[in-house]
Amino acid sequence: MDNSNYSPSFFRFEDLRVYQKAVDYYIWVLVNTELVPNAESNSVVQSFIQTAMNIPGKIAEGSSKSKTQFVFHLKESKTAIRQCVMFGSTVLKLNYFNEEQEEVSRNYLMELTKMLGALIGSIQREHTSSHIHYNSGNDEIDEHNSY
Repeated sequence: MDNSNYSPSFFRFEDLRVYQKAVDYYIWVLVNTELVPNAESNSVVQSFIQTAMNIPGKIAEGSSKSKTQFVFHLKESKTAIRQCVMFGSTVLKLNYFNEEQEEVSRNYLMELTKMLGALIGSIQREHTSSHIHYNSGNDEIDEHNSY
């Protein structure tokens, strides 16, 4: 298959670098928690995996909504990131992760936080400028364009 002629994905959120990075983190958590004893029945590990999955999940979910709702879902993704920081600290204290794994996790999460913050800022600036544009001749804002 020839990849030289790039075409955007059918699902636009798949083209977002932050979504791809969030999926990478989710996979990283899956791989790095596999060796935890009884991982499949360990509630801390399972909660960590579920929360890591929520990071790209909320990005995907919000992408089909209005810009205001998309920002809301991106902020929920940031909440999942903060929860993953807590899980990273917890699995370190339980000796499920070593310090290097916890640091890798933390670095992923810091980068994701910055990327989401930039995307949220971009959407809010775009929304504000479109709000001004639309209000100049019409009181209606195009809130239903999906991102």
